[in-house]
This record gives sequence, structure tokens and C-alpha cells, in this order.
Amino acid sequence: MKLLLHKLLHWEYWPMHIVYIPIYFLWAYYALKAKTIFFFNASNPTIKNGGFIMESKKQIYNLIPQQYYPKTDLIIEGTPFTEVLEKVKTLGLQFPLIAKPDIGLRGSAVKKIDNENELKTYSEKANFDYLVQDLIPFSNEIGVFYVRYPHEKEGRITGIVAKEFLIVTGDGNATIETLIKKDPRHEMQLQALQKEYGTELQIVLQKDEQRNLVPYGNHIRGAKFLDNSHWISPKLTEVMNAMCLQIPGFYFGRLDLMYNTIEELEQGKNFAIVELNGAASEPTHIYDPKHSLFFGWKELIRHIRYMFEISVANHKNGTPYLSHQDGMKEYRMHLEQSKKILNF
Repeated sequence: MKLLLHKLLHWEYWPMHIVYIPIYFLWAYYALKAKTIFFFNASNPTIKNGGFIMESKKQIYNLIPQQYYPKTDLIIEGTPFTEVLEKVKTLGLQFPLIAKPDIGLRGSAVKKIDNENELKTYSEKANFDYLVQDLIPFSNEIGVFYVRYPHEKEGRITGIVAKEFLIVTGDGNATIETLIKKDPRHEMQLQALQKEYGTELQIVLQKDEQRNLVPYGNHIRGAKFLDNSHWISPKLTEVMNAMCLQIPGFYFGRLDLMYNTIEELEQGKNFAIVELNGAASEPTHIYDPKHSLFFGWKELIRHIRYMFEISVANHKNGTPYLSHQDGMKEYRMHLEQSKKILNF
């Protein structure tokens, strides 16, 4: 009952199809203007479907200069584990590392892999293509939303979300599970954490000892999102432009970054791209608990307008929209892929 009440009182937990009701009408309006519901395809011409559905993370990484993201390799579904291990060694990856679906779904099936046995388990269970990736050494994560119109030489940052990981702090008496139950945001992840950690949750942490249970900045996995758009500055914008202008055909999306300090990030030092998200990107700073649903709608409307206008401009420059037939085919494939990942 406590968790249900918490969800009802915090719109950030409401089902997406409820939150997006006003947005559907806006999308329908833009679809009528573009004469297709699949106008998003033209928002980022070099990314499959503009980055809305069925886009390969590996293909996106291939667009980014290598110095900006961790060592990454693609593992095709069904690859024997001996070959997987050989790829890991050839690339020079060390444990712990990250494994995640190549075509993802809001952070599902992303896992920190601590050893060969865990990698073997992931490899044998995965019924989808997945990536193995270096664990980024920086401790903080933000999402930077970036927008550039095709006629512009430089883009701009339209929002920044900071992410607090699911971290518990010991008191010398309580078990990890008890500490999880003290915070409704954390307790909603308890079932998944029990599945992942088992009896480890009965460990008692020493006073002030911290344990990061979900080292990914994903809202669905328990991270808290904070609106840090006040960090937008000329220096940070310059850093984002220096990087994004090297990514061909990228105009609209959110870059999730791990970084050391904001001061170093403004100098273009000690950071790495976790992922680049295209047309399906949300301005996730809206999920800061301090924001109202009306603020969320306003920001969603603003960003979808950007995407539509960029798509129209790129279309006029020769980028085709998806045909209805191809778009529906991609959507059906998206639903099939989503089932695989959610059942992982």
C-alpha cells in the first residue's frame, strides 16, 4: 500500500501511455503536416529510424570518434562462449565490464559482469545481439540533451539531467535489504535486487559504508533524476559542440555521459559517452521529483517540436521519411525485440 501511494503521488512513476496522452495529439498534428507518422526517421539521417526504434547501439558508437566512448564489441546472438571470451581478451577488456543489448529498451538487461562465470551466464541466456563494454571509470553520470538544426553550424544544450545511483549507506546494524526498504524509490527495486544479489542482501554494512547496487543511471532501475539544467554554460556547450559536430548526421538527442567533475567536463577532460540516444530521447530532467506534470508536458512539447522541425528540414534536404509499410514493419520488430529483453 505504501509503495502504491508513493507511485500515485509521484507522476514520474506513472505509465508512459498515461503521461503522454497530450503528446499523442501533438504527434498526430505533426504527422498530418508531414503526411506520415514516421517523420522521425529524418531527424538523425545516419542513425537507423533516426534513433526512435530498432537502432543498433554499435552502429551509433561507430559514428562517434573512438576517444569519446569506452572499448566496445558486438556479440551476435548464439556466438559460442569461447568466441565471446576471445573477443573480450582481444579487445583488452577487463572484469568488471558491462554487457547490454545492442538494441536496447530503457536500460533493461544491462548488467555489470564481474567475472567469466557471469559473462558465460549472460551469454547463454541472451537471445539477442549484445555488447561487451569497458566499465567507465568515472563516478558521476548526466544526460545532456543536444539540438542542432541542419542550417546551423553549432548546436545547443536544451537540458541536463543528473543521476543519483541506487546507493545504500550502512549504519552498522541494518542489512542491505532493510536499508533498501527505508526508501520507497529503492524498495520498488527490491524484487529485481533479490533476484540479482540473493543472500548478499542480508549482509550488514558497517557504519557509513556505501554499496552501489545499480551502477547505471536508469530511472526504471531506481536512479533518481535531478534537473541540473543550470549547469548549461558557454564552456559546456563548446565541449558538446566540439564532440557532436564530429558525429555525422546527428542533430537531435541525448548523450548520457560519465564524468569526474563538472569543472573537468567543462574543460573537455575525464568523461566518456555511455550512450547516444536519438529520436526516442526524452528530456529526462523532467523526472526530477520537484517538477510538476505540467512542466513535464511543456518540456516534452518543446523537444518534440525540435525533432519535427529538424526532420522536416532534413527531409527538404533529401532525407526520406519511412514509408508506412516499412515503419509498421520496424514497429512490429520493435515489439518482438522488447519482449525478448523484458523476459531476460
